[in-house]
Amino acid sequence: MGADHSSKIVGTVWGLLILNTLGSAGAQTIVPLPRSLIQMVTMGALVAAFTLALAVNLELRIRPSAYVSLLTLLLVTSVISSANLGSGFGALFRCARLALFVGTLWLLSRWWDGGPAFVRHHIRMYLAVLGSVAAGLVVSPGAALPDLYGGRLVGDLWPLTPPQIGQYAAVITGLTVLLVLGRRTDRTSAAVVIVPSVVLLALTHTRTATLGLLLGLALAIGSLILTSAAARRFFAWAVLCAAVAAVAFSSALQAWFLRGQSQENFSNLTGRAKVWDALLAAPRTTWQQLFGMGMGDKSFGGLPIDNSWLAVYHEQGLIGIALVAAIIIVLGGVALLRPPSLPRACAIFLISYCAIASYTETGLGDASPYLLHLALAASLLAAPVAVTPLSTPEVPLRRISRWTRKSEVS
Repeated sequence: MGADHSSKIVGTVWGLLILNTLGSAGAQTIVPLPRSLIQMVTMGALVAAFTLALAVNLELRIRPSAYVSLLTLLLVTSVISSANLGSGFGALFRCARLALFVGTLWLLSRWWDGGPAFVRHHIRMYLAVLGSVAAGLVVSPGAALPDLYGGRLVGDLWPLTPPQIGQYAAVITGLTVLLVLGRRTDRTSAAVVIVPSVVLLALTHTRTATLGLLLGLALAIGSLILTSAAARRFFAWAVLCAAVAAVAFSSALQAWFLRGQSQENFSNLTGRAKVWDALLAAPRTTWQQLFGMGMGDKSFGGLPIDNSWLAVYHEQGLIGIALVAAIIIVLGGVALLRPPSLPRACAIFLISYCAIASYTETGLGDASPYLLHLALAASLLAAPVAVTPLSTPEVPLRRISRWTRKSEVS
């Protein structure tokens, strides 16, 4: 199979993984989509991704990966915690989904070489998702900015919540900015990605995604300052523009940030703190503290947990928290040990973004966009594959007699 053909299949597999993690819960769509249909599409995408990855890697060639190894241990923990069916048969279904997800990442690890190929797959697929959001906004602005979500942007063609849209927009914006600084793309192509993504991010009023974008980019660009003049110029202009905006538009920025909420509601994180306190106060056995209650829908008492660490503690226990923490620490440690480069900066941005978002979003313990972002970071931190040069076969020397040499001269 040709290299170009394999690359196209790998890109398709990555896109199918993203489609699987879009989820099935969100806003009301213009054309009502049954939840069963959405789940069939997303699960079908995962099965197709695993099948294609297996077809393109029949030799089962994989690269050692600490990230996927830790995910495999997290899968084992999830199966152990879900085996008693404390969370119902749905827990085993979620374990099977995570198993296919991790298996597909193992098969794709063969192509993890520190190059920008997967970054481009990531940006293109999420740009297509955001394109559907923008199309829904044009077709039906009322449905895309519903009162149910306080006028925040949602997906009305495919059910997507404001935090999801904000996350996708922030991630591809940050990656595209870094590609421009690394001269891996031109400014026109970058503007096609950045401008609409920033507009959609602003319409979602998603504070977590905005802070993740700003802080993640600051850390990523900071890692390039000593070796890149373009990074130094961009950082200086960004600081200047931020200072001017903070002075000139302070009231508007504060209103956008508060989203019309009271200071009390903002201080308890829109009610999240009450759910967190109740979850931590709930009685648990020693087994449940270690392994959790089993894979669930990331909720407690019928309310969303909205914190990756508490969701992992609830479903996979303290062992799950230790494994997720190890994932962040290992990826972050490897990134810090790498010499300054564009792949390292992109990885730092992704790791930082996921760590920041984990405080108010779930996803680090199950197949999710956040695990895909971290998988992309792992692919960027992988050492390039050493190409072994083709050896020239040694030709044995033939002994020529003195009489033959005299004959050739004459």
